[in-house]
Amino acid sequence: MTELSDRLALEGLRPSPWSNGPGDRYGAHDHDYDKVLVCARGSIVFGLADRGERMALAAGDRLDLPAGTRHDAVVGAEGVTCVEAHAPAGTIAAPVRRGAGSW
Repeated sequence: MTELSDRLALEGLRPSPWSNGPGDRYGAHDHDYDKVLVCARGSIVFGLADRGERMALAAGDRLDLPAGTRHDAVVGAEGVTCVEAHAPAGTIAAPVRRGAGSW
């Protein structure tokens, strides 16, 4: 997880970790900041209801979400640990999922 945090820090972000247990859910919500999230362990699926999309993250995968993007999430069967950082609104133009090793 330190490597992932270090990579985000090199982008000028201030990441912090969080974890959830298997099957935990987040209802649809949005934020007034841009969010950068990297899955460190386990898995999580984000739903982008307004776009009709689902984005699954496993270890090393990254999701960039612009401010105002409604999203929900369901944690996978093994739980999840993520590293998350926030950026000023307008930094990210559109939701983007990047696979491990591609960012």
